[in-house]
Amino acid sequence: MKTKWLISGLIPLLLLIAVVAWVTVNGAGIEKDPAAPIEVLNIERIITTNNGFELSVSNTGPETMTISQVIVDDSIWNFSVSPSETFERFDEGVVKINYPWVQGDPHIIKIISANGIITEGEIAAATRTPERSWDNFLNYGFIGFYVGIVPITLGLLWYPFMKRFSRKWINAILALTVGLLLFLFIGTLADGFEIGAEAPAVLQGDMVVILGALLTFILLIGFDQFQQKRLEKKASSPFNIALLMAVGIGLHNFGEGLAIGTSFSLGEAALGTFLIIGFTLHNITEGIGIAAPLLKIKPRIRDFILLGIVAGAPAILGTWFGGFIFSPILGALFLGIGAGAILQVVYVITKMLINDHKKHLEPTVSWLNLSGFTLGLLIMYLTAFFVKY
Repeated sequence: MKTKWLISGLIPLLLLIAVVAWVTVNGAGIEKDPAAPIEVLNIERIITTNNGFELSVSNTGPETMTISQVIVDDSIWNFSVSPSETFERFDEGVVKINYPWVQGDPHIIKIISANGIITEGEIAAATRTPERSWDNFLNYGFIGFYVGIVPITLGLLWYPFMKRFSRKWINAILALTVGLLLFLFIGTLADGFEIGAEAPAVLQGDMVVILGALLTFILLIGFDQFQQKRLEKKASSPFNIALLMAVGIGLHNFGEGLAIGTSFSLGEAALGTFLIIGFTLHNITEGIGIAAPLLKIKPRIRDFILLGIVAGAPAILGTWFGGFIFSPILGALFLGIGAGAILQVVYVITKMLINDHKKHLEPTVSWLNLSGFTLGLLIMYLTAFFVKY
C-alpha cells in the first residue's frame, strides 16, 4: 500500500521532468532568432584610482558576451579585462582603464560588447576612492558611531522624564512609538527597493526585499509566541519588546550607514557630511521610541547600554559595508529583514495597547492615542527633511 502511494507521487514528478527536459532540448516549436542579442552586463562598482578607473562587472544575461570596446567621455580608450574579455553567464570580472580623470569632474564610461550592446556607467564627481586602510576603517567606524549609537543613547536619556507620566500618557507615548515605527517601516522598504534596483535584474532585488520582510515578520511572530508559551505569559515582557524594537531599528540604521559609506566611497563627501548631521537628528526620536515600552518597569543601566548598542552599532557596520564592500543585493536583503522586524514590533505594541484598553474598558483609539500616533508620524516626516537631498 505504501509503495503504491509513493509511486502515485513519483509519476507526475517524473512526467514533469520529462516535459521540461524535452522543451529544453527541442525548444517550444517556434524557431525565430531575436531581433537583437540578449546581453546584460551589470556594472556593480566603479573605483577611481590614481591611474584611472576599475569597474567590477558581471554578465547577468542569458548568453555569453565579449567586451570589445570602452569609451570614456566620447573617446575610445585602451582597457584590460581580468580574468578574460569573454564572460559566460554569471561570470564576474574587472575592467581597468588608464584614464587621466579630473578631480571633481563628471565622467561617463561606456562598455561596448562584440554585438554592439552598450552598457553605461557614470561618475558624478571624480575623486580618489578611499582605500581599505586601518585609518579609513577607524574613520568610517567613527561616522557610524556618531550616526547610530550617539543619537540613540541621547534618545534613551529621556526615560527618567517620561517615567513620571500616568498610564494614559504612557499609552499615548506607545502610540507615538507606533507612528515612529510605521514611518520607519515604510522608509526602510522604500530604501530597500531603491538599493535593490541597482542589483542585476535577474536577482530580483524588489522581491528580495519583500521576501526578507515577510519571512522575518513571520519568524519573529512565531518566536514571540513560542517564548510566551514557554514562559506561560500572556504578553511579551516590556524589555523583550524594546529589544525587538532595537533590533529592527538597528537594521534600519544599517541602511543609513550604507548610504553614508557609499556616498563617501563615491567621492560625494559633502553629501556624506550632510547625511551624518541629518541622520543624527533623525535618530534621536528612535531612542525615545525604544525607551517607551520600558516605562512600565524599572530597567537596569546595562539594559539601556545593550539597547543602545543593538540599535546603534549596525550603523557602524553599514558605513564599513557601504564604504568598502557594498553589494546592492545584500543591502536589499538586510533592509528587507529590518522592515520585517520593525513591522513585528508595530504589531506587538499595537496588540499590547488594545489589550490594556480592553482591560480598563476604554476605547483603543482615544484622542490621546490618535494624537500620539499622528505626532510620531509627523516627527519622523519633519526630521526626514534633514536626510533627503
